[in-house]
Amino acid sequence: MDPDTIFVYGTLRRDANNDIHQLLAKYAEFVSDATYQGKLYKVDTYPGAVPSDDPNDVVHGEVYLLHQANIMLPLLDQYEEFGPAFPEPNEYSRLKQTVALKNGGSVTAWIYLYNRPTDGLEPIMKYIPVFHPSGRP
Repeated sequence: MDPDTIFVYGTLRRDANNDIHQLLAKYAEFVSDATYQGKLYKVDTYPGAVPSDDPNDVVHGEVYLLHQANIMLPLLDQYEEFGPAFPEPNEYSRLKQTVALKNGGSVTAWIYLYNRPTDGLEPIMKYIPVFHPSGRP
């Protein structure tokens, strides 16, 4: 059985410096910087990634090895408002996707992908997290 890994690209990254990342750091181990073939949009004050067939569309992020996925994934689902407790369609879906590691390898990792229409959303070339003490920026 493959270990559970997660690719994060927004408010869960190390440089976001917020409480939810501190929780991720407690239950996971940083593996590598990585990229995902997708397109990033400004949803509100936070990003949302969607898959893309265009090789020029790249989302930069980080991969973490989840040591206690049974604890961490439900907490992340809550944070990302994913699952049956939230209105349909959920803003994000958690799916396994292939991501490219900085060393040239690849891994299949969980990723939260934006799950609503992107019409009218502003594309983001590179996301730089901004710290907000209240949680999600």
